Amino acid sequence: MVDSDVHITEHAAAAPRAGYRAHATALRERWRRLPWPVRFLLAIIGFLFAIWLILFITKGRFLKGSFEQIVGKRLQREVRVEGDFQLYFAPISIKFLAEKARIGNLPWASQPALFRADLIDARIAPLSLLFADKVRLPWLELRNGAVDLEWSRDHRHNTWTLGDPNVEGKPMVFPLITQAKLAGTTLRYRDPRMQLNADIGFETVRARDTRFASDVRLSGTGRMRDKPFTLKGSLLSPNATVSRGKNSLQMRAQAGATIVDVAGTLRGATELEGSDLRLVTRGPNLSLLFDFLGAAIPDTRPYRFTSALTKVGEEWRFTQLKGRFGASDLAGSFTASLPNNRLLLKADLATQTLDIVDAAPFFGYDPDKIEKQGAAGAIETVQGTPRLLPDAPLRVEAIRNFDANVSYSVKRVRAQHVPISAIALTLKLDRSLLTLSPLSFDMSGGHVASDIEINARGAPVKTSYDIRMAPTPMGTLLARWGVEQSGTTGTIKGRVQMTGLGDTLHDSLATANGRIAVILPAGSMWARNVQLSELDVGTFVTKMFSGKLKQPVEINCGLIAFTVRNGVAAADPILIDTKKNVMIGRGGFSFRNESLDLAFRADGKKISLFSGQSPIGINGYFARPGINVVSPELLTRGGAALALGVVGTPIASLLAFVDSGDAKGAACGPILAGASAQAQRTKRGAPRDDVGRGTTAKDEKGRGSKGEQKRQDKKFLGIF
Repeated sequence: MVDSDVHITEHAAAAPRAGYRAHATALRERWRRLPWPVRFLLAIIGFLFAIWLILFITKGRFLKGSFEQIVGKRLQREVRVEGDFQLYFAPISIKFLAEKARIGNLPWASQPALFRADLIDARIAPLSLLFADKVRLPWLELRNGAVDLEWSRDHRHNTWTLGDPNVEGKPMVFPLITQAKLAGTTLRYRDPRMQLNADIGFETVRARDTRFASDVRLSGTGRMRDKPFTLKGSLLSPNATVSRGKNSLQMRAQAGATIVDVAGTLRGATELEGSDLRLVTRGPNLSLLFDFLGAAIPDTRPYRFTSALTKVGEEWRFTQLKGRFGASDLAGSFTASLPNNRLLLKADLATQTLDIVDAAPFFGYDPDKIEKQGAAGAIETVQGTPRLLPDAPLRVEAIRNFDANVSYSVKRVRAQHVPISAIALTLKLDRSLLTLSPLSFDMSGGHVASDIEINARGAPVKTSYDIRMAPTPMGTLLARWGVEQSGTTGTIKGRVQMTGLGDTLHDSLATANGRIAVILPAGSMWARNVQLSELDVGTFVTKMFSGKLKQPVEINCGLIAFTVRNGVAAADPILIDTKKNVMIGRGGFSFRNESLDLAFRADGKKISLFSGQSPIGINGYFARPGINVVSPELLTRGGAALALGVVGTPIASLLAFVDSGDAKGAACGPILAGASAQAQRTKRGAPRDDVGRGTTAKDEKGRGSKGEQKRQDKKFLGIF
């Protein structure tokens, strides 16, 4: 009976074992029947699961030494974790925890550690380590962390470009952090080339708004180009329960009276791509704000602007820009980027109404003086003489730090005596070569187009001017000088081509060489007392008593041209042919001390009584010109008349004022071509000997000009 029970027991025990063996055999057979790629894939999955399980159970603490060695070798920095260390999958994202962690700095850095923290607790998206440009951290907690970011003095290396220490420094790339909790964390930034020092602290407090879990507050101080500034703000991180929640940012930066406020939302704590931010900036002078970017722009009056702000790739885009500077408006878009580690500014801007006072700083004038004194505010006294041309220097060192491409337009200019509108400007700055091309505007019914190039790549600065004025109605252009639009059909066109040296407008023109020409095609002009401008007293008196004073002057052709040498402009020629007179001018002016020394005279084509036939002198300075009608020649003729009256009869004294009418009419071909004095001819084709040769009697120091003008190309003014 006992033997029977034992047999039954052994048989019962053997049955399950046989079943297990059969099941295992069946599994092996199924495994063998699987295609080898499937078996390979399942083996990898099994291996990864085993690693995951081991790491999850051990928290990856055994990897601490390997982590310090491998990461330190990869970064070529000393990496230490003195406290607890964890590295594992939980369950999909990577859980990383390190206590008393430290990453060493480069030998030249001013701080021994690039990074240190009492605690790092982070969640890392695994795929971002393999396939993304930036590491993604859904969560980061730092306690007593300190980050030191610093450029070398030659700006070739920085502390955050990890790996080979001889590799040139790259732009900073922050990991994408969705949520963060910071306690006692600081960031230190130093850039000797930009003269920028910043120390910023971060601290997290629990937010009161139930929609947000935490409030990361930041505050700091710094200096840039010896100008102090402060930072203050907060970043509200959303609760995990908020679907697709976005971080809410509020920040203010202030430097003196310059204030920049930023507010809006971010997809992550450091995720600026696709951000939805609004910027408000205000201050006394916009150039002070651009100083912080390392860029130089003209001074402005007090301003306030708003714009949308976002980051796309490496570009910071300021769109929907609008606001005011002084009494003028401005709208458009603006972009800043750092291609090849060099600042590039792009802008497309427009102004509907530009107040002329607000434009004063663009040319180097003080807007406050212009506002209080009007045009007189543009005049400065230098060594006892008035000066009109501004002497504000171009900021050569500043423009070497950046490039720019700007389009700017102005619909209208608010000014009492400046009939300008429809300004269009394209500005390009390419490694210290500044071009304003084209720069155009409408003026008094005409159009002015110009190309200006300022080359600051070498010393001294070289400026080239090419300014072209299309035919402009004379009645509109000269209305403020007494020319009547009714009865005036004449037009004016001209061109200026000069090149000068110097970093101010005054210095550039004071050393300029080139040519200035203004052409008057056929037309008529009427102005009050216009006959007196020709000094034909007899004609003026006759017309005055016959009621025909308003008859316009018939202009056949005219040329007012100057050859400029080393800042001194000499008439070359001044020749205006009218129906009854030939007007000729001599002399010139100086850009050096802005003095004027010109003389005009008119010779009648027909005999005329009471004609003065004596020059009108224009003297003084650009800022304070003077007119000398009673010239020495006229006084001499008056003396001759007195003598004839004494020895003869009163009627005989009139002979001294008789114009014999022998003036030679001008050939209009060379005049309309803008030719030089040597190319001018009479109507009969004979060379003229009464229009000068492009020389002035005296330069600005009273010395005679040297040399004669070289023959000029008749087609110098190509637009004609």
